[in-house]
Amino acid sequence: MIKADTPPAIAIGFHALSDPLRLKVLDLLREQELCVCDLCEQLEVSQSKLSFHLKTLKEAELVRARQDGRWIYYSLNLPQFAVLEQYLAEYRRFSPILPARPCREK
Repeated sequence: MIKADTPPAIAIGFHALSDPLRLKVLDLLREQELCVCDLCEQLEVSQSKLSFHLKTLKEAELVRARQDGRWIYYSLNLPQFAVLEQYLAEYRRFSPILPARPCREK
């Protein structure tokens, strides 16, 4: 369950990370900035399919887009990964797992 005060960017970020193709895109971008044509070629997907996934990654602020002439180049937005990482670290640090309370019969 997401806490009431959890920023929407957290849920959007984890949603973006939930798709195998988007994870492949991020893996490719770990090495270098790439244009759409290179991503399509390496992932063996159509530009229209990739555009949908890149839009999701951009909305989650996990990737940045830079236009150079008629080409758009994508790279990782590392500060947003740090935000998600920090959110997960809170579970490790501040969430002791307590035993369940006994259920009461009705």
